[in-house]
Amino acid sequence: MTRILFVLVALVASASAQAQAWSAGVHYAVIPTQHSNVPAGKVEVMEVFSYGCPACNSFRPVMKKLKAALPANAQLTYLPASWNASENWPMFQRAFLTAQSLGIADKAHEPMYDAIWTTGELGVIDRGTNRPKSKLPSIEDIARFYQRVTGVKAENFVAASKSFSVDLKMRQADKQISTMQVPSTPTLVVAGKYRLNNDNLTTDNMIALINYLVAKESGAAKSAAAAPVPAPAPAKKP
Repeated sequence: MTRILFVLVALVASASAQAQAWSAGVHYAVIPTQHSNVPAGKVEVMEVFSYGCPACNSFRPVMKKLKAALPANAQLTYLPASWNASENWPMFQRAFLTAQSLGIADKAHEPMYDAIWTTGELGVIDRGTNRPKSKLPSIEDIARFYQRVTGVKAENFVAASKSFSVDLKMRQADKQISTMQVPSTPTLVVAGKYRLNNDNLTTDNMIALINYLVAKESGAAKSAAAAPVPAPAPAKKP
């Protein structure tokens, strides 16, 4: 019995110490709460990214490690940014949201990075000058890539990319990124309300902080669910 109590006390002390280690305004920022697209009971862990972003490409091993370390009640999502037209970000944003609408985004996620940064099939940087290419990949070029990787016909992909729904999702993505005050990519946001400050975190600390915020949000959700519903006020006599 004494041993069990000791373990429980140690766990509580550890959780308390971890909470004290993370500071809002230093390690993460509290932002206006955003709508989450994950199922009830899940906590969203979102990467704001662009396929055309070299830092996002270099961040892939971190995302792989993070994905393996997330608890079962966390769900990883992606939100494409568009602010750097010189590296074709608006086109890659359109491509990702189109692929998402067709249910093929996950299958092509890693191959897309490879096509841009490894094979050069959809490259945006001239390797001779290390500057953005004057002729960037078109939506037709990207559609052929998706056909090769996922089997979706290129003409169907192009048609979907020009739909009203994809245009709307692009505007919504830009608005959400602006509202969250995302300063750069990649940026991670937990539960639509905690934006990590990458500059103050190592990879291991970043993962530990995300798991802490997921647990924090899970606890808040459980508390809200357990809170008693107030009884309705009695009706007044006319």
